[in-house]
Order: sequence, then C-alpha cells, then structure tokens
Amino acid sequence: MALDKKVFATRAKTALIYVAVMLTGLLWNEWSFFILFSVVHFGCWHEYQKLSVLIDPSYSNQTVAQQFYFPIYGWGWMLMAVSDQLVIGGFNISRAGEWIVSAGSYILPLLFILDKNFRWKQLARLMGGIVYLSISLALLINLRSGWIWSHDGISIFSQALGGFSGKLVAMLLVFGIWINDTMAYVVGSFIGKTPLSSWSPKKTWEGTLGGIVLSAGIISVASYFIWNANYEVFIIALVAATAGTLGDLAESRLKRLAGVKDSGSFMPGHGGFLDRFDSILFAAPMVWLVCYLMYH
Repeated sequence: MALDKKVFATRAKTALIYVAVMLTGLLWNEWSFFILFSVVHFGCWHEYQKLSVLIDPSYSNQTVAQQFYFPIYGWGWMLMAVSDQLVIGGFNISRAGEWIVSAGSYILPLLFILDKNFRWKQLARLMGGIVYLSISLALLINLRSGWIWSHDGISIFSQALGGFSGKLVAMLLVFGIWINDTMAYVVGSFIGKTPLSSWSPKKTWEGTLGGIVLSAGIISVASYFIWNANYEVFIIALVAATAGTLGDLAESRLKRLAGVKDSGSFMPGHGGFLDRFDSILFAAPMVWLVCYLMYH
C-alpha cells in the first residue's frame, strides 16, 4: 500500500486540530472536558442510530421518544461519572445524573410497552449503544475526574496521577491513541503487506503492530524523562493502543454491515464522530479497569 501524500496531509491536519481540541478540553478544566465529550457522545449516538437503520431497516420504526431517550439516558451515566468535580452553586451535577438514570430506569419499560412495533432486537441494539457509547465515555470522564486515585499513592506515577486529578491518564490515553493511529498508517504504508482483517482491508498486521509498539514506546520514553515514570506508563500506553485498535476494528465491522465507508463527514480525512473516537470507546474502559486494579 503506497503512501498517498495528499491523504496523509489531510489526515495529519485533521489530527492536529483534533489534538488541539482535545488538549483544550483536557487542560482547561473539568467543565471543558465534560462539555467536549458530551458533544462527542451525542454525535456518536446520532451516527450509531443511522448505522443501525442501514444494518436493520426495522430499526427505523422506533418512536421519537426512543430516539431521544437512550442518548439522554446514557448522558446521565456521564453526569454521574464526574464524581465531585463539577459543582454549580453548591449543587453537584453528578446528582442530576443519578436522577436521570433513576427516572430513565422506570421510563424504559413504558417506552416499549406502549410501542406496537416493539422488537427485542431493537432494544438489544439500543442497550448495546448504552454500553458501547455512553458507559465507555462515562468511564473516560471518571478517569479525568481522578476518582480512582489517592494522593497517598506509593509510586511516583500514582502521586503524579493524584496531583493532576486524572489529567495525566487522560493525556496518555489521548496521545497514545493519536500516535498509534498515525504510526500504524505510516508503518503500514511503507512495509504493510498482510491484511489485518476483512472488516478493514486497508489495515495491515505490520502497520497495526508497528503502531502499537511505537505508541507504547514513545509514551513510555517521554513519561520517563518528564515524570521519571516506570513500567506503569508502559502498561497503560500498551493497553490503550491495543484496545484502541480493537475499537477501530469493531467500528469498521459496523460500517461494513451498514455498507458505508464512513460513519459521517464530521472530520475531513477521518469521517464522522465514530470514525474519530472509535478507539477511545474501547480504550477508555480498558484503561479505567487497569488503573482501578493497579491503584484503587
């Protein structure tokens, strides 16, 4: 697969804008991060529902209430995940998330009892969207909140995590996925020969493995010199890159079933929200789990 310089330039420019926006949301404050990924959440849901209709036309029979209910219900999980970080006039917005999720749990049965066209596979796909999109982004928000870590961590990395209130892990995750995506494309363009999967025929094993190794390596080396971090960073970076790759394949499978090239046209050279954030949707839960096991 020869390197298409025009395509690479477009992808690189879009990736730089993506990183700039991500860093703004990450480094400004907790509010900016939450707002950024709330937009991502609803954008991903919009595209997920469009893909679902293409995969199964009967999905278009869902009511307007169902179309809006699930994204809002999922957003409630994201609100709960902010922990104690976001407060308005003394009110912790995570409480609002608890109300949305609690009320939504009672409303859910009514949505389908009153639906004459109810089908179990529609409910399964919608609940799958809650797990795939909403819970994944909720765990990312929870990582950013710093809920997992204590300031009394023993290792240097644990102490840094506590001091940054979760910023560090979010940075590692975002940068790791970006480096993995870019390096996989570059390595695959030059030496890629073996197709990775029929779901994503342009990706190769050489590019995939090269992206994962380079991503974990670059993140680890940079973290060692900046924070004197040890193997913990390597584990997190490796998990993020590997899970991110699986997330990309899963979304490619969805698009293949739907018969489309991109989930949307939000980002030139990268497609829609799902195309750009598919890796995070798989990486965030895995990184959250690894961090929980190591530090909580």
